[in-house]
Amino acid sequence: MTTDNTPAVVVTGGGTGIGRAIARDHARDHRVLVVGRTESALAETAGDHPGIRTLAIDITTPDAAAVVVATALREFGRLDVLVNNAGAATPAPLSAVDPTTTAEQFAVNLSAPIFLTQAALDALAETRGTVVNISSAGSTGGRAWPGFSVYGAAKAGLEFLTRTWAAELAPRGIRVVAVAPGVVESGMGLRMGSTPEQYAAFLAEVSAATPVGRVAQPEEIARWVRTLTAPEAGFATGAVFVVDGGMSLG
Repeated sequence: MTTDNTPAVVVTGGGTGIGRAIARDHARDHRVLVVGRTESALAETAGDHPGIRTLAIDITTPDAAAVVVATALREFGRLDVLVNNAGAATPAPLSAVDPTTTAEQFAVNLSAPIFLTQAALDALAETRGTVVNISSAGSTGGRAWPGFSVYGAAKAGLEFLTRTWAAELAPRGIRVVAVAPGVVESGMGLRMGSTPEQYAAFLAEVSAATPVGRVAQPEEIARWVRTLTAPEAGFATGAVFVVDGGMSLG
């Protein structure tokens, strides 16, 4: 176990998109354990950043939470920030929702953050650390999201956990916040099965409907996560920060 006092961060779903950006942004002055299913994608995230370590694991398996926390403590000797970023979405109207994809979405988006945060509690209490849950602006507030009922329900549940954990864990010195991005040009649509042409058309359509006239870049979301985990943000807990270019205002 190292005795280095540099803060340590765990980022799930760090092989692509927002998770990759969060990991690289924190790696400027933190040590980072980036977690995901695909070793090659994690290696690409790590690149030439000496402060990034990788762990290829399926976070939905029963022992994954314990393995992630144990790996972080072995590599860094501490844990200051846990970013529950990994997400999975299978769009479908209610008539086409099936048990397998429903279970998969709840496992990645809701159950995994529950048990990973649980496993990290003692380590986070020692550092008076922070949990950041990555939600979605599409499931925040009273909005409907046709075709994404299961994914949206899981993210709405994650926001409820954020508020509840903030109250539960404040006596232990742990803060819990959430960031709810709008549409981000992260390649998620391609990973969900869209063609490049379909994905480009989707981004253009959303950009036209967004007050600021564009979609977000992963690095913009990463900066918000970094801001909320800084010591100067120590009075913020239980809040969900919507970063969607104003689209949810309509």
